[in-house]
Amino acid sequence: MKPNPAGSSPEACKAAGRALQQKTQATHMQAPRQKVLVTGGGGYLGFSLGSSLAKSGSSVLLLDIRRPRWELSPGTEFIQADVRNEEALYRAFEGVDCVFHVASYGMSGAEKLQKEQIESINVGGTKLVINVCVRRRVPRLIYTSTVNVVFGGKPVEQGDEDSVPYFPLEKHMDHYSRTKAIADQLTLMANGTPLPGGGTLRTCVLRPPGIYGPEEQRHLPRVASHIKKRLFMFRFGDCRTRMNWVHVRNLVQAHVLAAEALTAAKGYVASGQAYYINDGESVNLFEWIAPLFEKLGYSQPWIQVPTSWVYLTAAVMEYLHLALRPIYSVPLLLTRSEVRSVAVTHTFQIAKARAQLGYTPDKFRFADVVEQYVRSTSQRPCGCTARTLLRLLLGLLLGLLLLLGLLALALHLQGLQPPIV
Repeated sequence: MKPNPAGSSPEACKAAGRALQQKTQATHMQAPRQKVLVTGGGGYLGFSLGSSLAKSGSSVLLLDIRRPRWELSPGTEFIQADVRNEEALYRAFEGVDCVFHVASYGMSGAEKLQKEQIESINVGGTKLVINVCVRRRVPRLIYTSTVNVVFGGKPVEQGDEDSVPYFPLEKHMDHYSRTKAIADQLTLMANGTPLPGGGTLRTCVLRPPGIYGPEEQRHLPRVASHIKKRLFMFRFGDCRTRMNWVHVRNLVQAHVLAAEALTAAKGYVASGQAYYINDGESVNLFEWIAPLFEKLGYSQPWIQVPTSWVYLTAAVMEYLHLALRPIYSVPLLLTRSEVRSVAVTHTFQIAKARAQLGYTPDKFRFADVVEQYVRSTSQRPCGCTARTLLRLLLGLLLGLLLLLGLLALALHLQGLQPPIV
């Protein structure tokens, strides 16, 4: 038996041990939790990211102009504010350790044609987020960009961050891609900005393709709606065309890793860097969405239409949508940039994210997401009304007339029109 230190009794040793244990526990309990803020926190990706961060122990603020449609997780707080409101951002950013700037506008559908709003949110909002990060001494900023900052209609096969430059701003066809490219560059340029009172702002950007996953509300429901209306019964483009997708959980993983890679513990490895993020697979769109046609009970598209016709139709529909917007909302099957995205290969490597961030995407099946979507929609009551049916019939009639007009125009341009006698 070892002798006790001089002047110490067994009871005194036990008391000292309990005191040390209580002090250690108190120190651990008093250690502040990481406080993070997610702009666009009411949307699918922003909410998923915030929920994941809260589960890992962070204190999370979800900032958005619209409330989330899902129930808030413990450890998250919602702030209803616009990223174009500098005062609201300044109040919200108090004491924040890291900002994930996910908010954006104009990704798909009719939103893509609202130029002023896209500009004010994607560019103006990003400038304010950067400025407020500096004013509030926020040391880390991760921006959710898009592969569209480098893709403008020309093929990109397994592109990487060093070999593929930004697509020229003046040549971007849609406002979303152009403004995201500007915001992408603004975020990277802000890297290394000195903070008041000491410290440095560290930034990086993540460039995902289209997002899918359970309860995704943008891409899958829109395509499913077109299929149900029999408006998506044709295909176009080469069957060898490839693109990437990313599951929401993989994209959330990348955001969390990027935030860690902007810390001293990780050697600031992500500071000033851009990363392509996807599932690590390249797919043909029509082959990839085949499970959606199957689960909805429709045959897959078998009519092959020339891409030029689809592109011309999209251009005319965009024009009619803008021209008739005050009196009638012309449905947009596809926009010109979406036609180009489907018809032109654009795939990207994730080797840099793997090496520097430790990004390891899990394997997911789109068919499983479709299965969940079909189950959830089959439980909803039918919302068909006379007005809905009338709008559908008018849209179909307008689309039919437009296609007939385009066919006549194509025949005319090819010199195949019957002679006038």
